[in-house]
Amino acid sequence: MALKEFKLPDVGEGVAEGELVTWHVAPGDEVTEDQVLAEVETDKALVDVPSPFNGTVKELLAEEGDVVPVGDVIITIQEDGDDEEAAEAADAAGSESAESDDADDADGASDDESSSGGRVFAPPSVRRLARELGVDLDAVDGSGPSGRVTEGDVRAAADDDGDEDESSGPRTVQTNGKSATAKRDEGTSASTSASASAPAESADRKQTLAAPATRALAKEEGVDIDAVPATEMRDGEAFVSPEAVQEYAQAQREAQAADAEAVAAEADAGTATAEATGEATSESAPPESGPGAGERVPYKGVRKAIGDQMQRSKYTAPHVTHHDEVDVTELVELREQLKPVAEERGSRLTYMPFVMKAVIAALKDFPYLNSQLDEENEEIVLRDEYNIGVAAATDAGLLVPVVHDADRKGMLELADEMNEKVEKARNRKIAPEEMRGGTFTITNVGGIGGEYATPIINYPEVAILALGAIKEKPRVVDGEVVPRNVLTLSLSFDHRVVDGAQGARFTNRVKELLEDPKLLVLE
Repeated sequence: MALKEFKLPDVGEGVAEGELVTWHVAPGDEVTEDQVLAEVETDKALVDVPSPFNGTVKELLAEEGDVVPVGDVIITIQEDGDDEEAAEAADAAGSESAESDDADDADGASDDESSSGGRVFAPPSVRRLARELGVDLDAVDGSGPSGRVTEGDVRAAADDDGDEDESSGPRTVQTNGKSATAKRDEGTSASTSASASAPAESADRKQTLAAPATRALAKEEGVDIDAVPATEMRDGEAFVSPEAVQEYAQAQREAQAADAEAVAAEADAGTATAEATGEATSESAPPESGPGAGERVPYKGVRKAIGDQMQRSKYTAPHVTHHDEVDVTELVELREQLKPVAEERGSRLTYMPFVMKAVIAALKDFPYLNSQLDEENEEIVLRDEYNIGVAAATDAGLLVPVVHDADRKGMLELADEMNEKVEKARNRKIAPEEMRGGTFTITNVGGIGGEYATPIINYPEVAILALGAIKEKPRVVDGEVVPRNVLTLSLSFDHRVVDGAQGARFTNRVKELLEDPKLLVLE
């Protein structure tokens, strides 16, 4: 079949270009329809670009870090078809003319070996990591499909400190600082039914005897048949059965799953929030390991999109910010009572769902804060839906996932959906449509210890509420000074649509519901 050119598709509404962040394939890799080829960052989100057909990667026409216009060719793929079928037919004919099955298998092994040409398959990001760690890719056994070298393989090789001794025991793979034990190729021999006279051969053997159907199975499973432990010896050569191929493929999948779980566990630990600060969306983050003082950082992608949006909002809507405080002592106590109940149901209950409930009730009483200004038609559009945006701090800047139809959802539903979308935003896996359609936004500066703020409205909305840290402060109760838990509120609004009195009354309604959270049951 002909060589196919794949152009960067329209990965989002109104997107004209994207930065190619990561290639997930390399020349020579076999790809299937819908397999992710690359990650592309637009001014809206980080999106996966899938392959539209099956085939073999021939050439990558863009480098990681390049900004590519929509419609430009980024990769060429040799589509599966007639050429492959002809090659398979030729192989079959050669097998039929051979004197014995063993001889056929030996010839087949030689063909497989020569066709590989000694190439190392690894994506550009893995090759760069290998250079940084001083690892020779030619000496690394790839655990990915078709022997592809993964990041885990490179890190494991680096941890070996140059010791290339292949033992039959387990080896510890360091994955982003998290240890995960993965079996080496030889280690999987314990799961095979090899006889005492048939030692498990390693991936270093020069040829392997196997039936044509077994070779086809190995190709289908994406494993190197020379790496599969032999089940017996025939005429002094290693012989591999279909069962051995299946068990080896399963062992690889389990090892890769273990690595993925280790990475996920570390990510979960890294996103734990401080309970006393409200556990909302902004967290204390470790110092960035990115550019240092004196460097120039490109102003593009999501960072530029955020800047353009902030500039448009600030210079379009005249901002006014109203500040207040609310005694949330009863709310703190109520949440402490409900947290174990929520955990039993698999939910993580923060203060944010309570605030969302209070905001929605106040928006129903003061609909101008849940509106948009249609300047072209000179109309104020009072929205009849309550889509609450929750600002999330990410390494690319502030993103705003939206919980749609929040007024129709219970407390735990709000908690689950908010937590899921915030996590997706931090991992840059959130879809653009999950950040559209908001009618009001809540942001949290308390997660990093802040109290008051002057947040910029998420235009074309007309208001945004910033939450401060919950702190113990002295308050007068029944004539006595006592410690109380106090939350600060900062409401910015578009003064073209919302008057100062409306903003203050809206804030007072939110305060009333948070001071006596039992009232939220009625909402």
